[in-house]
Amino acid sequence: MSEVNAVEYVSGLIARARKAQKIAEGYDQATVDKLCAAITWATVKEEVARKIAKLAYDESQMGVEEAKYVKMQIKPRGALRDMQGQKSVGIIEEDPAKGLVKYAKPIGVIGGIAPCTNPEATPVIKSMFAIKGRNAIVFAPHPRTKKTNAYICELMRAALKKYGAPEDLIIAIEEPTLDITNELMKQCDLIVATGGGGLVKAAYASGTPAYGVGAGNAVVIIDETADLDDACEKVMRSKTFDYATSCSADNSIMVKDTVYDAVIEKLKGQGGYLCSADEKAKLQAVMFLPDGHLNPKAGLAAQAPEVIAKAAGISIPDGTKFMMVESTGFGAEHPFSGEKLSVILNVYKYADFDKAIEMINDIHEWSGKGHSCGIHTKDTARVHKLAERTYTSRIMVNLPTSAANSGNWFNGMPFSLSLGCGSWGGNASSENITWKHMINTTWVSSPIPVSVPSDEELFGDIMKD
Repeated sequence: MSEVNAVEYVSGLIARARKAQKIAEGYDQATVDKLCAAITWATVKEEVARKIAKLAYDESQMGVEEAKYVKMQIKPRGALRDMQGQKSVGIIEEDPAKGLVKYAKPIGVIGGIAPCTNPEATPVIKSMFAIKGRNAIVFAPHPRTKKTNAYICELMRAALKKYGAPEDLIIAIEEPTLDITNELMKQCDLIVATGGGGLVKAAYASGTPAYGVGAGNAVVIIDETADLDDACEKVMRSKTFDYATSCSADNSIMVKDTVYDAVIEKLKGQGGYLCSADEKAKLQAVMFLPDGHLNPKAGLAAQAPEVIAKAAGISIPDGTKFMMVESTGFGAEHPFSGEKLSVILNVYKYADFDKAIEMINDIHEWSGKGHSCGIHTKDTARVHKLAERTYTSRIMVNLPTSAANSGNWFNGMPFSLSLGCGSWGGNASSENITWKHMINTTWVSSPIPVSVPSDEELFGDIMKD
């Protein structure tokens, strides 16, 4: 499709979405909340969720079908739970002491960019957030999973129609191209981009306000006070769920030297295979480019361990769930220190906790700054130190990182599949992106009694210097 046709095509979609959004702008809170529940239920019902999971796997050929079903059961429900009782229409906050009242307003038409790594739950959750703010949303999916996106959007459109709302509050681009996606980002009112670094940079360069997400590369510390059995089971779960399609999966662990051998053995008991130096070199040769970045042509992202092993020409035992490689450095010469989107766990040994934190920051300078890290420990002082000294937006404590930092029933993180990385990761927000990022706010200010502090109250002893 030519650039001119892309402009005309997207203009048509935006016009339809704007017409629908103007109708939604008049909805009350009860109507908005009913529609959010309706489109969620339309996609999480048992038979439907299984069909979505199968289609997502068949199209993407990434991850695990059952894991995608589990994701559909947890993430949309969690996002709906988070939104229940939250006001997004009319007055949402009042502060009589300051004479302030805040009103929520729609943004307009959201441009939703959906990745092929999480094509199942992403459009559902973004649609819920958009409609909670009385917006419309137009999706540009990754071409690899366009059918999955179209099917999910049709389910949600049917739910909107059932409850008397315009179907065009949700629109799918059925034949996405780079030109169309770029044009959508230019013409919409807000971009919510989930995808690779190039896509996020394009979103920010479009001239449209955007929430993008940075690369994940979670590094997780296991210290000598941790419950090692619990820690290793959670590392395995985080590393292997959906074959690490999530950018939140544990990419590296940093283990205290006094428990290192015990941790390796326990990880082996969880299905881990420790590669030799020669096997590591073979994996590196097939997975990475000379500059240390992943080789996209290798096609090994989110694949089964036996598929990766075969591509590298190495043998692994039956029942292997993930592979481990030992490292000492970071950067291009140590490419396993970066985000891998695969069931390869990078393992470090540390002697000094402060040095371990320095290494995490060094690793994140190379890959994943601002996203996530974690720690398995019983020492709360170390949690505090890790939180103060790392440049990360989220730290998971005694939790499986990939399941926890995007929200789960066992922790309090907001459910979302778009995780901002702050200025550290080149993003506008360091929060989990939710419906609260998809509204405008009108502040109404009324007079209050004048209260002017004295210089003594403001400056104190500084005035005497």
